[in-house]
Amino acid sequence: MAAVEVTEGSVKVGMCGQPLFYRQALPPSGEARLCVLLLHGIRFSSENWLQIGTLRALAAAGFRAVALDLPGLGQSKAAEAPAPVGELAPGEFLMQVCEGLQTGPVVVISPSLSGMYSLPFLFQHTQQVKAYIPVAPICTDKFTAEQYSGVQVPTLIVYGDQDTQLGEVSLRNLSQLPNQKVVVMKGAGHPCYLDDPGTWHKSILDFLQTLS
Repeated sequence: MAAVEVTEGSVKVGMCGQPLFYRQALPPSGEARLCVLLLHGIRFSSENWLQIGTLRALAAAGFRAVALDLPGLGQSKAAEAPAPVGELAPGEFLMQVCEGLQTGPVVVISPSLSGMYSLPFLFQHTQQVKAYIPVAPICTDKFTAEQYSGVQVPTLIVYGDQDTQLGEVSLRNLSQLPNQKVVVMKGAGHPCYLDDPGTWHKSILDFLQTLS
């Protein structure tokens, strides 16, 4: 089987001033089934998805995988964030990212800090979100039960059972989404995907196979 190649690039987003850095892996053979957009937490970047093999695992399974460095972080440090840390960013931010990358409807993987970007996108541009994979994201308490109940996007909630703060709070709020499944990663902390990449990859790939 052909090896998966990871490339680097940048995408212009109107509200950031400077371009945003990303890493991308494409399926070795032919057309991608879907695009998976990977975000990251405050101490992390797209490099983590490269190091633990998530970009290659997704591409090998037939998906286009794009890992973004969020504004002000990683190799996107020069880009201005559209909102302060912990506040909701405009949903239009990720919409502009998707348009710039020509992704079509995306699966969004969103750990921790990136909830400030992914949740407004989920609620404001639902038609652009093919599926949602939150990993103990912040800002889940900023939406109402009514807002959650109105979103039918297939969702895989992932968290580590040692993450007793954000993991449990986000689970409680995200469980109000009607079309969700939960994966609890045993013995894993807040960045549970780093603690057990094997379980992480199996969980997300199994879920992605269920999408029509």
